[in-house]
Parts: sequence; C-alpha cells; structure tokens
Amino acid sequence: MTTHVKLNELDEAFAGLRFPIERETVATELHDVVLVYADGEEPLPDVLDRVGTQSFADRDELETEIYNVLPVEAVGEPGQSEGEG
Repeated sequence: MTTHVKLNELDEAFAGLRFPIERETVATELHDVVLVYADGEEPLPDVLDRVGTQSFADRDELETEIYNVLPVEAVGEPGQSEGEG
C-alpha cells in the first residue's frame, strides 16, 4: 500500500526507523512512501538514489540529505520569489 507523505510530514515517516541506519535500509523499509511535492510527487527510494551519503546518524541528518536533493519544484511554485528586490 502506497503512503503519500507531504514534505512537512517527512519526519513522521521516519518514526519506525532505528538510527544509525544505512541508505539502502531506509529505501527498503520505506519502499512504499511517495513524497508529495508542491508540483507533483516522487517515490522516496528514487530520491534516496540521489543522496550521496551511505548512512545516517539520526532523523535530522536523513531529512537534511533528502531536502538537499529535492528538485526546485518540490518546495514551491516555479519562479516564485521570497520577496522583492
């Protein structure tokens, strides 16, 4: 069964994981998780394929590494600005 997870709920998806943990173990245990972006979605194992780190010490490290490889479209409207000038 596929589980759709919004980016702001990503930490909840990691609740059952035991750290430290290997990247491949995360991909295996969360194989059914699909990240919901502002403009689309992507399976978590596909995102993990782009992460260079092989293991994660804790949830924060895992979440940070995932956010570092997300496409721009994942977190907002294309071309959206944080403010003027």
